[in-house]
Amino acid sequence: MSVKTFAAIDVGSYELSMKIFELSPREKLKEIDHIRHRIDLGTETYTTGKLSHEKVDELCRVLCEFGDIMKSYRVTDYQAYGTSAVREMANREIVLEQIKMRTGISIEILSNSEQRFLDYKSIASRGESFHWLISNGTAIIDIGGGSIQVSLFDKDSLVTTQNMRLGILLIREQLTKLKLRHSQYEDIIEEMAGSQIEVLEKLYLKGKKIDNIIVVDEYISNALGKKDRRYLENYIDGDTYLKFMEEIRERPLAELGKTLQMPEESILLLFISSMLVLKFLHTMGAAKLWIPGVTLCDGIGYEYAEKNKILVTTHDFEKDIIDCTQNISKRYMGSKKRGETLEKIALTIFDSMKKIHGLSKRERLLLRLAALLHDCGKYISMTNVGEASYEIVMSTEIIGISHAEREIVANVVRYNYREFSYDRYGRECIPDIHSYLTVAKLTAILRAATGLDRSHKEKFRDITAVLREKQLVLTVNTTYDITLEKGLFSSKAAFFEEIFEVTPVIKRKRGK
Repeated sequence: MSVKTFAAIDVGSYELSMKIFELSPREKLKEIDHIRHRIDLGTETYTTGKLSHEKVDELCRVLCEFGDIMKSYRVTDYQAYGTSAVREMANREIVLEQIKMRTGISIEILSNSEQRFLDYKSIASRGESFHWLISNGTAIIDIGGGSIQVSLFDKDSLVTTQNMRLGILLIREQLTKLKLRHSQYEDIIEEMAGSQIEVLEKLYLKGKKIDNIIVVDEYISNALGKKDRRYLENYIDGDTYLKFMEEIRERPLAELGKTLQMPEESILLLFISSMLVLKFLHTMGAAKLWIPGVTLCDGIGYEYAEKNKILVTTHDFEKDIIDCTQNISKRYMGSKKRGETLEKIALTIFDSMKKIHGLSKRERLLLRLAALLHDCGKYISMTNVGEASYEIVMSTEIIGISHAEREIVANVVRYNYREFSYDRYGRECIPDIHSYLTVAKLTAILRAATGLDRSHKEKFRDITAVLREKQLVLTVNTTYDITLEKGLFSSKAAFFEEIFEVTPVIKRKRGK
């Protein structure tokens, strides 16, 4: 039996963490060690934008120790990610290069949406409990140092995901600056969080029944787990959580730290995190809480096992990305039927051109997102749809795709309506040559698909695409008059021909 040893490293806002996993067809994903080191990167990054030399030295020292531990376990592969504290460094490229040269460990930066998607996968790694909960109205409250992510599920579908600048390190800094007494903390946290949570309630919770809350958090899960491990394995009701809150409220921080075997500075973060969850619990009226005690490292390990086909997931994560995108389109009054028609045509063209375009399954997903969001800008401007759509996509987080991928989608919906820019280094800079070429190819495909549905009346019951030498023959089955589509298709097809050196032509097959 082949067994791989994998290390997942999380360079977090308040802690360096590494989990060692054994991956095998039999055991799937088995945790064999968890190493943690407290290091407050977030406070410096969020206040000054940089890390001090002392912090960089400490970071490198601990990562060298992690490297030695990986050698002792004979780790065959690893993945190291930096989250918000590293992401928000003004000089992150310089710091990451120093770390790589001094430790041999390469750290990749996760965008917020990627980080939260991995946290989400870490919950999914707990199996049936996750699938059972999200079949009903469920909110995932993912509490980080710099922000909170709130994701709403209903009937196993991701309805929306929103990021809120309510990170526990940021709140702690505000409390410290105000020089408050401990007795004042609760009211101040309520005031700081209340306004943002009220906006969330007005915009996204109206008419939605939230039965369950899943909390991804470092401190509450730690405290509850020390009281009773069963709290991490099963859901708890609101009354149980309120009793837990009363204990945190009434006991001095130092005394609580001794009882829970947690440093006093962590107890303050526990208090902040617990108060935020209590506010969400009251706002949403949920009956059940599940605090599974998962970390980003679990999500990293889960994704690695999934990619290497060691673990077969029963949950369709790509569907979550599509569901989220469809709900964004709905928010901006996009036509679901029109979006789905355009998506079907675009994917038919994409699949027929595999030998020519050289794009992967991931780019196929980005094309789907662009098709669904192609006209969201009409909500803002009927005459400047491309630019308005671009701004909406860039301003809206889509969980599960990176910032760079969001830029690709945004540029595709922009250039679907306006002349393509050949100067990728100008004002409309696209980050790298691969992204630039991807934007060009996906734009060409989306334009061709748009040309086939120019009237927006979804005239085609079905469409086939066959590549024949230098022609892409698009056979449409319809009883409708397609004079408009045929007459205007050449303008859309010109860019397609320029990009692929293939001429798309329409062939009609009369439907019955």
